[in-house]
Amino acid sequence: MPTTPVRLPPVALSSEPMRPVDTTWLRMDQPNNLMHVNGVLGLGGALDMERVRTLVVERLLRIPRFRQRVVEHRGRFRWEIAPDFDLDDHLVSERLPAPGGRAEAEQLFGELMSRPFDRARPLWQLHIVPGYEGGTAVFCRLHHAIGDGVALLLVLLSLCDLEPDGRLAAATPADEAPPPLSTQIASLFGQPVESFASVRTLLEEVMPDAMRLLLHPIDAMRRRNALLRNLAAVGAAGRLAVYSSDPRTTFKGELVVAKRVAWSRRIPIPEIKQVGAAIGGTVNDILVNATVGAMYHYLAAQGEVAPDLVVRAAMPVNLRPLEKLNELGNRFGLAFLGLPVGIADPVERLTALHREADRLKHSAQPLAAYGILHTMGRLPLAAQRLIVSLFGAKATAVMTNVPGPRRRLYLCGRPLEEIFFWVPQAGRLGLGTSILSYCGEARLGVATDAGLVPDPERLIAGFETEWERLRERAGLAG
Repeated sequence: MPTTPVRLPPVALSSEPMRPVDTTWLRMDQPNNLMHVNGVLGLGGALDMERVRTLVVERLLRIPRFRQRVVEHRGRFRWEIAPDFDLDDHLVSERLPAPGGRAEAEQLFGELMSRPFDRARPLWQLHIVPGYEGGTAVFCRLHHAIGDGVALLLVLLSLCDLEPDGRLAAATPADEAPPPLSTQIASLFGQPVESFASVRTLLEEVMPDAMRLLLHPIDAMRRRNALLRNLAAVGAAGRLAVYSSDPRTTFKGELVVAKRVAWSRRIPIPEIKQVGAAIGGTVNDILVNATVGAMYHYLAAQGEVAPDLVVRAAMPVNLRPLEKLNELGNRFGLAFLGLPVGIADPVERLTALHREADRLKHSAQPLAAYGILHTMGRLPLAAQRLIVSLFGAKATAVMTNVPGPRRRLYLCGRPLEEIFFWVPQAGRLGLGTSILSYCGEARLGVATDAGLVPDPERLIAGFETEWERLRERAGLAG
């Protein structure tokens, strides 16, 4: 990795207090359960490392958080500019073990996922992995305290362009404040930004599905007045508190440090829509159904399936309004979705999932969960850990679905062929599933605790089996 000194751009905010909800995510870190968001950008071709360094400096390092470390004083946390920031600590070259195939990539990514951050430095790293799938992988690690999935996806995409010859942004003069995050997102596409409206227009073009989440975060709840909303959240928090613990399965138990990862092949979204139209369901319904089917196959092989077996998944729900687009931090709640993993038939399982989703559709659970996360950041650490343990017992997995860009993107002139990611398993959970769509295709990523599920590739095989079963039921086989 080159070590040529770089001139760092100025940042507007050198120090700021950490928000309570972000403190919660920071303190949730455990050696055997790190609160990191991990993702892979798969690129066609080799990368020029000097160009990568320049790109990171010109775009990513203009965002203050990526130059700030965490400082604790009397139990309170602040973000402060790291005085000895060195880009080589954050832009790291990795070697893919021979022979450089899928198994070796899974091994390397699992090892990277298991590494804690050095708290004396900003909490992020980009690992450049030449030779991945005949091109290059950029393995991205960011601490959840920096931001939620929507914010971090936009930050990562700020490194990309809409055309292969996209130019880097010109350096900001030293006497000018750097542009806000929203400007960075827009500048990634090589277009000038004159107002927030133009940012919105650009993102609606490139990421229309994600923008719908930002334009309509939990519509039913936002329409209520504040008093009714707060009363609903209090009631939902009470109902969450009395949920029974999830049944013990292979997916639940004591965690170890080592983690394992796997990912599915890419599935065309038009075909998912065809299946949904034939058997009744959205793209999200079909993909979640196939994921639950993968869990069924895994547990059935362990002899742990009964027809009435239901476990819960903690599912992030966006609470970030569009006007907060240019802010980092966490603005999401959680809904606890019952997964009918005991049902073998995919269509019958889809019906059961629909019933459960309808139950949650107008629930205040996400607001209640966000309020709990916010409150935990103000409590003593021992109290937070007790609450995390109590709520972690009520779920088996973390399950998320993020709509990504519909258009092809480029990084340093190389086409972005694929994006997939893994979410942290808050609450000491051992299973996380993450669906991300990009450029007309969807892919499932699975992250597991190596002590509980050492072979996540079996879950991926189950997912792909269920997808084929759904295609057959929709009359698309062959």
